[in-house]
Amino acid sequence: MIRYALEIEYDGAGFVGWQFQTSGISIQQVLEEAASRLGPAATQAAGRTDAGVHAEAQVVGLDLDRAIDPERLAAALNFHLRPNRVAVRRAAVAPAGWNARLSAIGREYRYVILNRRAPAALLAGRVWHIERPLDAAAMHRAAQALLGKHDFTSFRAAACQAKSPLRTLDRLDIRREGELIVIETAARSFLHHQVRNMVGSLAQVGQGRWPESHVGTVLAARDRREAGPTAPPDGLTLVAVRYAIDPFASVSPVSLTAR
Repeated sequence: MIRYALEIEYDGAGFVGWQFQTSGISIQQVLEEAASRLGPAATQAAGRTDAGVHAEAQVVGLDLDRAIDPERLAAALNFHLRPNRVAVRRAAVAPAGWNARLSAIGREYRYVILNRRAPAALLAGRVWHIERPLDAAAMHRAAQALLGKHDFTSFRAAACQAKSPLRTLDRLDIRREGELIVIETAARSFLHHQVRNMVGSLAQVGQGRWPESHVGTVLAARDRREAGPTAPPDGLTLVAVRYAIDPFASVSPVSLTAR
């Protein structure tokens, strides 16, 4: 078997998430079905995004039993992925010993809130719509209490299968861009629903329901019941996965003229 590294993007709406599920169609399923047109195939992703969560640069390891030029591989997969809203942006032969999930040293997510009275039309399915005015600056200040290494039990889903609730949050920045509240966060890895639970809690600060200091109190409680609601998946996008050795270092995104 030859392992290829794929960088893919997808609209998570209509999928049950990355991983195979009996309850519906997953991104993994449609990708492996497309790859199976080229021979026996197996995949593993850097992050198991949930139902409704999007990706701009999910990284996937694809094992095939045949050698194929990476650019031709990307083109063939994109052909067979139609009409699903999943696309291969780049493909490369993976470095020796590389694993999409285990070799990753960092993951970055973006969450977007549409903060206005009118509902989303053009951004429907890509944002969390909150009508009540949000104080983005207060949210950002409160978020800084979550930086560093902590026990994130308060922001962990009940179904999380991680062996430890300890995670190191490297970045959590919040800013307003017109009607949008943009939340960007980075860590080596995240717990199940950690980003969405942090956003749900920070929205409580933004709406004036919690003082800024309460986020630190919730973190220290190590109790999911103390945190805010889980933000909907619509606004969440996986935007980058980092590796010590970049498998795509010499590869450009698939161009319109690629054959």
